[in-house]
Amino acid sequence: MAAFTLPFEKPIVELEAKLRELRSFSENQEIDVSLEVQRMQQKIEDTRKKIYSELTAWQKVQVARHPLRPYTLDYIREMTTDFQELHGDRIHRDDRAIIGGFAKIDGQPVMIIGTQKGRDTKSNLECNFGCAYPEGYRKALRLMKLAAKFNVPIVTLIDTPGAFPGIESEERHIAEAIAVNLREMFSLQVPIVVTIIGEGGSGGALGIGVGDRILILQNAYYSVISPEGCAAILWKDRTYADKAAEALKLSAPDLIKSGLADEMIEEPHGGAHADPKEMARLLKTAILRNLNKLKETSIEALLEQRYQKFRAMGEFGVDQDGSFSPSEPEDDATETVAEIEEPVEPEEPEEDSAEASDASQNAESTETKNKD
Repeated sequence: MAAFTLPFEKPIVELEAKLRELRSFSENQEIDVSLEVQRMQQKIEDTRKKIYSELTAWQKVQVARHPLRPYTLDYIREMTTDFQELHGDRIHRDDRAIIGGFAKIDGQPVMIIGTQKGRDTKSNLECNFGCAYPEGYRKALRLMKLAAKFNVPIVTLIDTPGAFPGIESEERHIAEAIAVNLREMFSLQVPIVVTIIGEGGSGGALGIGVGDRILILQNAYYSVISPEGCAAILWKDRTYADKAAEALKLSAPDLIKSGLADEMIEEPHGGAHADPKEMARLLKTAILRNLNKLKETSIEALLEQRYQKFRAMGEFGVDQDGSFSPSEPEDDATETVAEIEEPVEPEEPEEDSAEASDASQNAESTETKNKD
């Protein structure tokens, strides 16, 4: 695949072009400019570090979607051995948007399952651009139950913009398939480590996202909706995607702060696509470390912790010890709600009250005269 440049990477590209010119000049003129080349290489590296250390939320979304970013099969090839892919949901067909099977990570058996994107038009059509059909989630659940049967830990890798929303999905009950996965993953009696390696979009991500540990790569994102979709709803204009990305708090640090993720895995400078092998090594280390910790916990405690972990999500009050608890409503907010629920009738002007009193007295006087 040809090189792909993100908008904010232009300074790096310009420096790399100057470096090529310098090397070409050195070869043509037979002049030693090794010192200048070294300085230019250092400047490129410093520029890359600076740019990638100051990325905005929207820029991180762009990195997460980079077409050269490692996908699930790339990580499987780099960090596992003896991978045996398993196919089909035993109901409809084999969905290539979700792949999985038994493998070994440093000799440790695991069931590894993940969403898969393509590198070109043909492969993207084959895996539906990483958007799974219902049969993809049913296949994933079949493999997870198989892993639980043989007491093998589960590792899931998430990289999808969301489940496929087309008519075929609705006909085959996509919502039901995802909902069943959510329910069943809470009861699987084996450790589950979930990692968002790129895009983590909506229920499509959550369909294989219930686990004991939720890891996320530095430039990945996890959100209930894409920034473009959010901007189209709130501002009626998708060009506000950068503003929506900031508001959604979808980047790794924000997710960890809100309790939606447990650990951020740092990427090489320039993103995971800059050094896929190093990224696979870092991911492998993080997965093994978390699996080893989870193995020390009893199954009963593991299931309870998994349940409580997701029950706590969405509570925005944080105690001093870091635990989550429902936040108490502020007094001002309470008064506002009370005013809305029980509106106070406006008082009549004093002049109107006086006139009404005079009219009443006149009426009583008239009635008395008529009686007399």
